[in-house]
Amino acid sequence: MELTGAVWRKSTRSGNGECVEVADNLAGVVGVRDSKDPDGPVLTFAPQTWRAFVDYTKRH
Repeated sequence: MELTGAVWRKSTRSGNGECVEVADNLAGVVGVRDSKDPDGPVLTFAPQTWRAFVDYTKRH
């Protein structure tokens, strides 16, 4: 999966900086990575799948 141009961001609720980063600025894919290992592996999700996950976590 090509992630060139990804803009990575952390949650505003991240306290000590050890969290995940999300890149949701690309068409057709959302990337998720460990903020402590920015050159490590990236999980990718379809935007609708990521949105469903975020919506679910907000409700629970």
